[in-house]
Amino acid sequence: MHTIKDVMSRDVQVISPDATIAEAARHMRDGDFGMMPVGENDRMIGSISDRDIAVRAVAEGRGGDTKVRDVMSEGVRWAYEDEPIDRVVAIMGEYQIRRLPIVSRDKRLVGIVALGDIAIRESEPAPAAEALCEISEPA
Repeated sequence: MHTIKDVMSRDVQVISPDATIAEAARHMRDGDFGMMPVGENDRMIGSISDRDIAVRAVAEGRGGDTKVRDVMSEGVRWAYEDEPIDRVVAIMGEYQIRRLPIVSRDKRLVGIVALGDIAIRESEPAPAAEALCEISEPA
């Protein structure tokens, strides 16, 4: 049985809530990803996505100097690194999220998994396809 640590990326960047959204956008562009965990005092306190920046900042006329904390999504969904892939896919589908932080059992951030990581690395694409259907449904 494969666990999520078999497919996750260990290259995960965390951004401070006091960073600007321009900094967050540059990290996302340079790393080619659309979401970053937001960390403060060695804890994940939320996440910021490219959509958060577009909808909560740009669409409201805010500038690039807006703080991450002002537009981030609070509360973080995550999974343990030793959980089965299908359990992680179920979490992603239930909460309609495409990228999920992965933590160790002592709740240290150890990676991140994107729906695409699961689809590419799994020999049977059904779990990722099922999650994508759930994620894509209107809330």
